[in-house]
Amino acid sequence: MLFEPATIASRLERLARDGRLYVGTTSWKYPGWCGVLYDEDNYLWGTHFSKARFKRNCLAEYARVFKTVCVDATYYRIPKNEALDALAAQVPDDFRFTFKVPDDVTIKTYPDHADFGRRRGTLNTYFLSAGFFNMGFLRKLERIRDKVGMLVFEFSHFHATDFEHGRDFVAALDHFFTNIPDDWQYGVEVRNANLLHPEYFDVLGKHGVAHIYNQWTHMPSVAEQLVLHPHRENPFTAARFLLTPGRAFEFADREFSPFNQIHEIDTEARAALKNLVHDLESRPAAQPSYLYIGNQLEGNALHTIADILALP
Repeated sequence: MLFEPATIASRLERLARDGRLYVGTTSWKYPGWCGVLYDEDNYLWGTHFSKARFKRNCLAEYARVFKTVCVDATYYRIPKNEALDALAAQVPDDFRFTFKVPDDVTIKTYPDHADFGRRRGTLNTYFLSAGFFNMGFLRKLERIRDKVGMLVFEFSHFHATDFEHGRDFVAALDHFFTNIPDDWQYGVEVRNANLLHPEYFDVLGKHGVAHIYNQWTHMPSVAEQLVLHPHRENPFTAARFLLTPGRAFEFADREFSPFNQIHEIDTEARAALKNLVHDLESRPAAQPSYLYIGNQLEGNALHTIADILALP
């Protein structure tokens, strides 16, 4: 299906009406979307395309079609007030941002990588620190709270040295969620398939937190995760369709760039996504649900979403 912005916007608005279901992408700053979602002329500096102007202003054009987006930048650093204000200023009142929680909260041991400087290879003293989360991150978001949807706790793949037993991670989650405010929407995304046990799902349910169904390299597909834990057992539904299982992010990012077309259809992911949209549309939950699609899944998230919304 062609991506027709007006048609897609109308469909997404109906889904999001009364705060039912928000469908969006995992980011938005892709020049490859010019000519599909973005008008390149809006970002010219003289006769040249300005990447700086595009990155600074394209969210406003994105928000004319979509009602939500997942913000990755907050995973890498705590946002500044002016950055949050700039985001909020570009979107209408009914738009919802999903923010990733900073990795300082979700990394157990910093990877042995130069990007982490003196912290590389060391234990993270702020791992699941309620104080750091409450004062360092949550307090920041209060200024734009009316436009905040879900907060994503993305836990990278744990190694055996991080947790000897899965129940130790579950106990850490239980303690953490006991000590943070319970009036925000939280979702947990894990990258270890062996954590998908009843005890993990039970502790999330105890605290009103959603398991985020995610397609990732070493995770079962969303369809398989839905068998393990039906989405209606969550307080609300959240899913991120990021990769076809078995595929490395770096490979997909390189091969599918500049993300201006579909390269490979993931039929299983599409079926799961279609079923979730239809079910959530017909039986809305008490809280909003969120579905996000990344370019690295098929090559162009816009066309993936357009195709799904066109399916009967």
